[in-house]
Amino acid sequence: MKVFLIAGEPSGDRLGGALMAGLRDLVPGVQFAGIGGASMQAEGLTSLFEMSELSVMGIAEVLPRYPQLVRRMKQTAQAAIDTKPDVIVTIDSPDFCLRVLRRVRAEAPDIRTVHYVAPTVWAWRPHRAAKMAGLVDQVLTLFPFEPPYMEEAGMRADFVGHPVVAEPQASAAEAQAFREVRGIGAAPLVLVLPGSRRGEVGRLAPVFGEALRPVLTATPDARVVIAAADPVASMVMQAAENWPGDPVVIDPRGRPLTEADAEKRAAFRAADVALAASGTVSLELAAADTPMVIAYDMAWISRQIIKSMLRVDTVTLVNLVSETRAVPEFLGADCRPGPIGEALVKLLADPEGQAEALTLTMERLGRGGDAPGLRAARAVLEGIQSKD
Repeated sequence: MKVFLIAGEPSGDRLGGALMAGLRDLVPGVQFAGIGGASMQAEGLTSLFEMSELSVMGIAEVLPRYPQLVRRMKQTAQAAIDTKPDVIVTIDSPDFCLRVLRRVRAEAPDIRTVHYVAPTVWAWRPHRAAKMAGLVDQVLTLFPFEPPYMEEAGMRADFVGHPVVAEPQASAAEAQAFREVRGIGAAPLVLVLPGSRRGEVGRLAPVFGEALRPVLTATPDARVVIAAADPVASMVMQAAENWPGDPVVIDPRGRPLTEADAEKRAAFRAADVALAASGTVSLELAAADTPMVIAYDMAWISRQIIKSMLRVDTVTLVNLVSETRAVPEFLGADCRPGPIGEALVKLLADPEGQAEALTLTMERLGRGGDAPGLRAARAVLEGIQSKD
């Protein structure tokens, strides 16, 4: 069996590595080709070129490299055709991957195509599903509510679970050790996650800092810990100098990745409550059983565009998966220190109020069942067999 895979981002590489491991368990001797990073290469992939060439975002970043990206797209499509695989699996990165599939479909329409990670058509731009349908035979989804949207457009869709359920979690002992090492002891701990991109941190850090003031007034012994993402660590540390509460900053720079990740997991487990930028981090917090408040803001014009296109009344993934509105969120014009601070004060007084929603979210994402990589592998094989 031959499988051609394409991943363009680190998150996609991790999904691809888990999928490859699952396929290897189910189909001994399976052969892999395509593009991937360290996780996929560890499972036996020799990448056609460095995956980092595809990890570009934003018009300003893409335009100077557009000719090179087009060349890589053509090269990838031709390599996929020449490999004559049983299936091509593209993983997220739709701008690049779907262009590759368009060329493959034109020249080799019999090759089965699978796309891993559904577009967020449930949130906005629903027409994307119909555009995919001519290029993709099957979609592997991370969320249980996504398959109907893909099936309605004419594709097979399989919910395979979210990778967060397979990620390691800190033990109670590791959480306690983090508290002791950082001098927090038994004090209430507020974890703050202000984003991983410069624009996010620039907009959110001042708001988050001010939102902590009413929390520290209501709970004077509370301690603040900020988990900084590597690309914005210096920016976060500079912003934290103006925050109340003498915050502890987890700085991952210059440290082994395993060590930095372990401390971050321990902080998640040790926290009593968290204030976080909107995104997948809400699921990481749910996995650690940490109640949260979510906030996010963007440029004014982006606010208006997104608001006009949004199809849901919440963007917090815990709320969507659990079908509750247990997690307070403050988006756009509502992303203000006062209301955010009030929500944190209430959450510290009743942290158990979100417990049921957090547990339900993890159950619905696949916790306790087969690993998502194995489920994805099984779905790919079932799709091939149904075609035959």
